[in-house]
Amino acid sequence: MAHFEIKDLTFSYPEAGKNALEGVSLAIRQGEYITVCGKSGSGKTTLMRHLKTVLTPHGCRTGEVLFEGRPLGEVSQREQSAKIGYVMQNPDNQIVTDKVWHELAFGLESLGTDQRTMRLRVAEMASYFGIQTWFHKNVTELSGGQKQLLNLASIMAMQPTVLILDEPTSQLDPIAAADFLNTVRKINLELGTTVILSEHRLEEVFPAADRVVVVEGGRIIAVEPPRAIGERLRELKSDMLVSLPSPVQIYYGTGSFLECPLTVREGRNWLSREMADRPLTTVSLPEEEAYREPSKPALELKEVWFRYEKELPDVLKGVSLKVEAASLHGIVGGNGTGKSTMLKSVCGVCKPYRGKVFLEGKRIEKYKAGELFENCLAMLPQDPQSLFVKKTVRADLEEMLSGRGLKKEEREEKIARLAEECAVTELLDAHPYDLSGGEQQRAALAKVLLCDPGILLLDEPTKGIDSFFKEKLARILKRLNRRGVTILMVSHDVEFCARYADAVSMFFDGGVITTNTPRRFFSQNSFYTTAANRMSRHLFPDAVTNEDVIALCRQNSADEDAIALRRQDANDEKMSALHGQNKGDI
Repeated sequence: MAHFEIKDLTFSYPEAGKNALEGVSLAIRQGEYITVCGKSGSGKTTLMRHLKTVLTPHGCRTGEVLFEGRPLGEVSQREQSAKIGYVMQNPDNQIVTDKVWHELAFGLESLGTDQRTMRLRVAEMASYFGIQTWFHKNVTELSGGQKQLLNLASIMAMQPTVLILDEPTSQLDPIAAADFLNTVRKINLELGTTVILSEHRLEEVFPAADRVVVVEGGRIIAVEPPRAIGERLRELKSDMLVSLPSPVQIYYGTGSFLECPLTVREGRNWLSREMADRPLTTVSLPEEEAYREPSKPALELKEVWFRYEKELPDVLKGVSLKVEAASLHGIVGGNGTGKSTMLKSVCGVCKPYRGKVFLEGKRIEKYKAGELFENCLAMLPQDPQSLFVKKTVRADLEEMLSGRGLKKEEREEKIARLAEECAVTELLDAHPYDLSGGEQQRAALAKVLLCDPGILLLDEPTKGIDSFFKEKLARILKRLNRRGVTILMVSHDVEFCARYADAVSMFFDGGVITTNTPRRFFSQNSFYTTAANRMSRHLFPDAVTNEDVIALCRQNSADEDAIALRRQDANDEKMSALHGQNKGDI
C-alpha cells in the first residue's frame, strides 16, 4: 500500500502570478527512500508541506493528497503528529523549548505518553544521536547543526512511520552532514520508516535513494532510480544535470561509455577503468603560487578571545587571521567550533574580552557610532529571516535606502539592478516568509549589498541555494572583489570554497589552524575536501573540482582508434549481458 498518493495537485500562493505546483501526481510506497531535487523556488518545499496539514501553506489548491488510503484532511492532528515526522529547513523554526532534554520530551508530552515510556525513548534517542554531552544545555547554546540533530531526535522519539526532511543538512559541516544522512538511511533500512528528503547537496543522498524526483517550475519532470536519472535528464535536455553528484557530472563531462558511477567509491573504480588504456602523461595541474600572508590586510584579528558567559568555556581561543584586501577568503570547520561567533566579533555583535580586531588598519573600537556600517562593514547572517522586517521584499530593500538622500528614481534604479543581480526581480512583491529558503537567501543578500560595504561578512551564503545560483553568486562576489570589496565567508560548502575562494582557512577548537590556497588546502585533506578530489586523488593528486578532473581526463585522452575500441568493447559487454538475460528468460 502507498504511504502517500498525490493526485493532480495544483497550488498557488495568494496574489501570486503563477502556480507554485502544477498538476503534481506521485505515489510513495511504504519503506521507500525518496530524494526530491530541483532549483530554488521550483516547488520542493511547497510540495512537501502539503504532506502534513498543519504545515500546508495558505492559498488556492486543487487535487488530492491521500495518506494510507485516506484523504489527509480526514486524518486527525494527533495521528499526523505521531505518524508523520517533519524536519524543517530552518531548525530555529521548529524548536519550542529552552532545554535540550525538554525538547526531546516535548512531542511525547503532547501525545500524552506515560512517564516511564517517555524517559526510555528520550534516553534512547539521546544515546543514539550522541546528544549526551549537551543533554542539559540551553538550546540557545547550540550551533545550527546541533539544533538540526536535536530536531531529528525529537521527532524520532515519537516513532513516526514517515520522515519528511526539507534541506536537513544545509547547516551541517561535511562530516556531520554525512553522519546525519547515514543515520537517516539507517532509520529507513532498519526501522522501515518511509523517508522523503529534499536536498541541494546530493552526494550522500543520491545513491541511497530508491527513486529520485526532479521538480522544475512546479512540475515533476522525472521520477527514476538514481542510476537512470542522469540519462533521463539528458534526454529532456534539462540543465538539472549539472546539479547531480560529482561522479555523475564527471562521467557525463568526459563522455564515457562505461556504466555511470553514483558514489565516490564507484567513481574511483570507474576512473581507474576509464584511464586504464591511456598513458598518463599529465597528472597535475599547472603549478600555482604558494599562499602568502598579506602584509597590509583589510581585515585582521589578533589573539581574539570570547565567551558568552563568565562561567562558560571560551568559544574563541586566541583567533588570529589576516584577510587580503579585495579577496574572497573562506573559513571551513566543524559545527560549534566558533566560526559564526568569530564573524559576530568582527562586526561588534560579540565583544571579545581580549584581543584586537582591525578593519582597514583601524581598530573596531575607534569607529564612531553608525560609522562602522556606513559603506564599511555588512554581514549576511546564517538565518536570512532575521533581516526581514517588512511585508514585501521590495519594502525590505527600500528600507535600506531610506535616509540616504537618494531621489526616488535613483532608489528604484538601484533596487532594480541589485534585484536583477540576485535573481529576485520576480519576488519583489512577495512576502519574504512565503519564499523558499534559497529565495530568502538571495533576497537577504540583495538587502545586505545595498549597504555598499567595503568589507562583507557571509555566514553560510550558499545554504539552501541551488548550483545555478551558486555560479551567479560567485560572479557577484568576484565582481565585488574587482570593485575592492573584501569578503570573509564561513561555509560548509567545500565545493564552493574549492572553486571560487582565493584562500581557505580551517577553524578548529576556537581558532584558525591553517590557511592556504584552495588547491593546496583541499588536496591535503582526507575528509574536508571535495568529492572530485576523493575519487580522483589516486590518479590526479591535486585535482579538487569537477572541472579539474574532466580537464585532466581530456588531456590524457587516447587516440581515436583506442576510443573507438573502448566503445566497441562497451557495446560488446552490453550485448553479452543482454544475451545472458534473454537466455535466462528462455
